[in-house]
Amino acid sequence: MEPVALGIPSVPVRLAERRRARQIHVGSVAVGGDAPVSVQSMTTTRTSDIGATLQQIAELTASGCEIVRVACPTQDDADALATIARKSQIPVIADIHFQPKYVFAAIDAGCAAVRVNPGNIKQFDDKVKEIARAAAAAGTPIRIGVNAGSLDRRILEKYGRATPEALVESALWEASLFEEHGFRDIKISVKHNDPVVMIQAYRQLAAACDYPLHLGVTEAGPAFQGTVKSAVAFGALLSEGIGDTIRVSLSAPPAEEVKVGLQILQSLGLRERRLEIVSCPSCGRAQVDVYKLADEVTAGLDGMEVPLRVAVMGCVVNGPGEAREADLGVASGNGKGQIFVKGEVVRTVPESKIVETLIDEAMKIAEQMEKDGVASGEPAVTVQ
Repeated sequence: MEPVALGIPSVPVRLAERRRARQIHVGSVAVGGDAPVSVQSMTTTRTSDIGATLQQIAELTASGCEIVRVACPTQDDADALATIARKSQIPVIADIHFQPKYVFAAIDAGCAAVRVNPGNIKQFDDKVKEIARAAAAAGTPIRIGVNAGSLDRRILEKYGRATPEALVESALWEASLFEEHGFRDIKISVKHNDPVVMIQAYRQLAAACDYPLHLGVTEAGPAFQGTVKSAVAFGALLSEGIGDTIRVSLSAPPAEEVKVGLQILQSLGLRERRLEIVSCPSCGRAQVDVYKLADEVTAGLDGMEVPLRVAVMGCVVNGPGEAREADLGVASGNGKGQIFVKGEVVRTVPESKIVETLIDEAMKIAEQMEKDGVASGEPAVTVQ
């Protein structure tokens, strides 16, 4: 096969202008304004078990998590907050339900922010003045977290169910109570388990205020279902410029939430890409074992940090076109593989040599990128 120069086409960088929200600071992480969309998760340990909680926070930090939330349902949990907030490598948000006294405990403990669920805290409205005063004095932001499953009883009676309008009205009402006391260091979430309702609620909320918005599909479900629901909802909103920080809620280890969240942002061009693997479903045209090839390439490139787009194609129909969009790629067929670098065929190798050749070329590209000072950019691996 003769080498064919295909060239690398340009691609759009963003889908929409970012909604200009008021900016707050959750510890060292800016949220809103022109700050990047941040990724959050929540620990699953008992907060009172300081060692286990800090260990999980360390794992989340290593996975790319930028803000972590810890539950605070008991006094023992509240007592642990100060140590956890001090020793955590990333900002810690205390998650408060039912007991307003734990809001004050979290502020006193030095948490980077406090999440309150007004629908679950008895007589919360009566405590807003005190909370606003304490939070302002400590420089602690408040997240008003409205959930469909714990909507304020008064709002629920008015609307009959957790409609988008009900969620938004509840959130804005609580925000207005803080505003009465001059407190606006707020971010808001209006979560629902139905992505359609959630999307409608956030669109309405984005149009009605300038507070930064925390996106989430509450009780999204097991890993597969929750990933799909979150990707659909976040994709719709972020593509419209709505959303300042996200948390993917999965019935799975927290690090998986971070992995999914980062991938969503990378897919939308909202986060600098590193190594991305895209694989075709295979079909009757494929002349190689695409699944095996994809797995071997993925394993061989595991841990690569530089931005790299690698295409591993199973046939010559879409192979050349996909490979030209990558930094590195292969189009396979007839027991051979055409190796592409920057859109040009540089080598043709036997099928048995495809994986080792791709890994070798990837290492060369990575080494050159590092010499050139390229530590981030538009990485991706495409396996077809």
